[in-house]
Amino acid sequence: MSLQERDKKHIWHPLRQHQLNPESVAIVSAKGCLLTDEQGREYIDAIASWYTCVYGHCNDFILNRVYRQMQLLDQVMFSDFTHEPAVSLSEALMEILPDNQNRIFFNDNGSTAVEASIKMALQYYFNKGEKRSTFIAFENGFHGDTFGAMSVSGLSVYNGPFEDFLIAVKRIPTPNGSNHEGILKQLQTLDKKYKIAGFIYEPLLQGAAGMTIHNTKGLNQILEFCKARGILTIADEVMTGFGKTGRYFASDYIETKPDIMCLSKALTAGLVPMAITSCTEAVYDAFLSPDITKGFFHCHTYSANPIACAAAIAGIELLKSNEMQTNLKRIEGSHNAFKNKIKTHPKVKEVRHIGVVLALDIDTKMERYGALRDKLLKFFMDRGVFLRPLGNTIYLQVPYIISENQLQKVYKVIEEALEII
Repeated sequence: MSLQERDKKHIWHPLRQHQLNPESVAIVSAKGCLLTDEQGREYIDAIASWYTCVYGHCNDFILNRVYRQMQLLDQVMFSDFTHEPAVSLSEALMEILPDNQNRIFFNDNGSTAVEASIKMALQYYFNKGEKRSTFIAFENGFHGDTFGAMSVSGLSVYNGPFEDFLIAVKRIPTPNGSNHEGILKQLQTLDKKYKIAGFIYEPLLQGAAGMTIHNTKGLNQILEFCKARGILTIADEVMTGFGKTGRYFASDYIETKPDIMCLSKALTAGLVPMAITSCTEAVYDAFLSPDITKGFFHCHTYSANPIACAAAIAGIELLKSNEMQTNLKRIEGSHNAFKNKIKTHPKVKEVRHIGVVLALDIDTKMERYGALRDKLLKFFMDRGVFLRPLGNTIYLQVPYIISENQLQKVYKVIEEALEII
């Protein structure tokens, strides 16, 4: 039996209606930007495997660091111990995070990083003797699949069966450059009516919403409002972090910095799972008390896994390197040229671009997980490119090491796809 056939016997894949789509492509190896299946076919990974493998698959620099760490210390519980990789990673992060971030809490994936941030915000006020139980979030935001993260997400395709069980969230539109006055009035009304603990947001770029980009000035005004009202601000940079928007973090574009940040995905360069919730010293201080119950009693078995920390340290070194920074600028320039070329295509409704992210909306009605989307996915794979449309949005978030020839092939396949729709 093939690997693909064996898979169908026992495995339940995520984001899948197995009765309609029972097949999965069996990948046996990956290197650089290429995935190789069990028949030997190669695919350019044009979304860096859900935005993780940004320095390419099986990057030798990262592999060597991790291999050395595996021979020294593989795993140790983090509630009673510390270790060099965790301490060194905290120091490395302080060099690239916004200046107001000063504490690092380790988690194991993007959803749990968000989950911890929500619990931090709720307990922050609880420890101060206040009961605040409502959150503000953007419409169509996505923050993960655990219950707290799901609560603050706004895409019903993921949340539908669970909506009666979620925490209280009030949603506001994303700022588009002309609606910020209305958003601020809405915030004033919400602030008077509810006890708001926090505002959670994807800074500048909403991933699952179709890589939609919102206005920097408008977001800054929302953050300023929250700061003035004592509402904790939580930047979910799980998707946007570590260079994807052209800077280390999307929050670097915004004057008002978040109180709490959520990091994962590219944090460990796709090698092993890990996530981080960082915060200001003021947030951390609210948990210091002679009363033990005011501590943050939240933990994961693999918190600060030494191997994951080693991968993250190596990834940050690569991110800061001249090579990667030059690559980021090169990709950004290529994306911009393709954007200008494709924006007048009769089947393209809109093109958006920031950093290594480029998205175009096809001018047709299309289900998020429907037949046309599946047709497009197959079209791309048949031509050796892995692109995963979000409804009628085709998007790129390429590894930073992608060659110009590979990038041009991806663009060409997108243009060919527009002719079959």
